[in-house]
Amino acid sequence: MSSVSRKRAAASSVVIGPNSTKRRKVETSSTVIVATVVEESCQSILPDMKAIIESLECDTMGDSWRTALEEEFTKPYFQELKDFLIAEHKAYAVYPKLNDIYSWSRLTPLDSVKVVILGQDPYHNVGQAHGLSFSVLPPTKLPGSLKNIYKQLLNDIPAFKLPTSGDLTPLAKAGVLWLNTCLTVRAHNANSHAKKGWETFTDAVIRTVLDRPDGRGVVFFAWGLPAQKVFKRLEIDEEKHLVLRSAHPSPLSAHRGFLGNGHFKKANEWLQKKHEEEIDWTVLGSIPAEDADTSSSSASILMT
Repeated sequence: MSSVSRKRAAASSVVIGPNSTKRRKVETSSTVIVATVVEESCQSILPDMKAIIESLECDTMGDSWRTALEEEFTKPYFQELKDFLIAEHKAYAVYPKLNDIYSWSRLTPLDSVKVVILGQDPYHNVGQAHGLSFSVLPPTKLPGSLKNIYKQLLNDIPAFKLPTSGDLTPLAKAGVLWLNTCLTVRAHNANSHAKKGWETFTDAVIRTVLDRPDGRGVVFFAWGLPAQKVFKRLEIDEEKHLVLRSAHPSPLSAHRGFLGNGHFKKANEWLQKKHEEEIDWTVLGSIPAEDADTSSSSASILMT
């Protein structure tokens, strides 16, 4: 390809931002090329990934959490984490998308947290992770762990209706903090962002819940050994808070203590006794459990 042809190809492939560029036609002897003229106010056509990631907390984190965690953002480990994320985004696909990394903070403000359910790292395949532990957006099929969570909800909560998707957003808005210990992951590479700084940050998130000014107790679900180690390390006061421990809901371990653990029922009983409130777990459902076998969209959701 000649240098002129390469220039034409480059010009035709540029993505134009509607607020930062304008177009004009340039006549040549053989073709008409749509050329992009970048306005002086725009330094680059492509997004500045470094700037986006550096300002991520300011731009996407919920106000209550950003205020409570602002000291973390200036610590050396957090800047090292940012540098790592910038390098990862330049070289690989990373999940969840940048705007969703802190979605938990926008959906569950600090003063609304009643329950904390701790996961590990985000799902690492396309269209799965969106910033809440265990949750997936439709039309993504339910992961095995979430199927078992739904099974236990059906067992614990008589009024619970089987959901038709894996989106846990309604429960996040109801006071359940679905938090992973690691908030990002490289595509198709589980635990690839572990021990890069996220665990230190999410420890700070949990401490922020423990140290809330209102002094209210919270229920912590410790599913699996990694979550149990986190809560043990943080030395949670179990006279003030409730820690519910069991096996992880993964298909590999659910039958070794997760299924039948009664955690959702126990959480509500404790919340009712302590604070005269509970989580409305039924906000997820759309089809009555007793009718689930009549709908292909819901009957197979726990079977596929």
